[in-house]
Amino acid sequence: MTAGMYVHVPFCLTRCGYCDFNAYAGLGHLAGRYVDALRHEAELWAPSWTGERFVSIFVGGGTPTTLDASALSGLLDAIRSRFEVAPDAEVTVEANPDTVDEAKHTALLASGVTRLSMGAQSFDPTVLVSLERVHSPESVRRAYSAARAAGFSNVNLDLIYGANGETLESWRRTLEETISLGPEHISAYALTIEPTAPLGRKVAAGLAPPPDPDLQADMFELACELLGAAGYAHYEVSNWARAGFECLHNLGYWQRRPYLGLGAGAHSFRGERRWWNVRPPDRYLAEVEAGRLPVGGEERLTPDQERFEQVFLRLRTFRGVPTTRDAAELVEAGLLVRSNGHLVPTERGMLVLNELVLALTA
Repeated sequence: MTAGMYVHVPFCLTRCGYCDFNAYAGLGHLAGRYVDALRHEAELWAPSWTGERFVSIFVGGGTPTTLDASALSGLLDAIRSRFEVAPDAEVTVEANPDTVDEAKHTALLASGVTRLSMGAQSFDPTVLVSLERVHSPESVRRAYSAARAAGFSNVNLDLIYGANGETLESWRRTLEETISLGPEHISAYALTIEPTAPLGRKVAAGLAPPPDPDLQADMFELACELLGAAGYAHYEVSNWARAGFECLHNLGYWQRRPYLGLGAGAHSFRGERRWWNVRPPDRYLAEVEAGRLPVGGEERLTPDQERFEQVFLRLRTFRGVPTTRDAAELVEAGLLVRSNGHLVPTERGMLVLNELVLALTA
């Protein structure tokens, strides 16, 4: 059976206000120990994953490109030596524009990285300030050009819409500039307010406004319109791609293929079991350096939970769910369409995904 692997690197230059990921600024001094621990954790897991063929590796964070290219290369070599990794596996590394240049891109390509995912977020300086991003639009352009000059032929740009101060016209300009660069893949996420993130605390205290859901809906529809017209297929709620450039790793999540997570706070899934590593980097290091698997918790899905999850994940993509239930009202409302024996969400339906899932699992 094919599987995916996620490798978490928790280090960042700064911590963005909206971010609720397991990421930390100011811990760069732990980088060497942390990479060693990732290699050791891979060694600890390898025996129990014999027989699984890994078709994707995704190095995320945090900002993996805060690490030296040689450290990332050595880590990927260690993973390949311990697991059955397909020769043509998709290998993605996330990058912050301010942490890469042509030399680093070239080194990443030489280490077997096949796909670069760059956090652009916006081409509006005001929006970047609102998001507390430290890079500028010019940094994105420069880093993107450097990736192309190095030879990357599969690049994703991440965008976020709905930040304080962003207008529909500003979002249009960001989309148009992204399209003009010509990445193979574009991810566009609605800004969400996480209560534990700094921005979430500001919103709760009345110091910052929450995103306007009606405006975000308009922004989503504009993305669907412009990206579709530019030839990008909308294959998942927040993802668009040129033909043949869909993210194999992320599709594995939606298809419920097994995946192994390495690193602080990383999640894994196999069969009916889902588990996750301890989140604090110091605890993660202590567990792995003591020769223990750093598992912090687990859950086993009940049949009802598994059924709900299958419907939810399949409706995130245009694969849809088998037509095994009455959905005439949802079809008539323009939220679902029937296609090849499946109920498939329309782009309008994706705006009310949770309601669709509840209707189809009731």
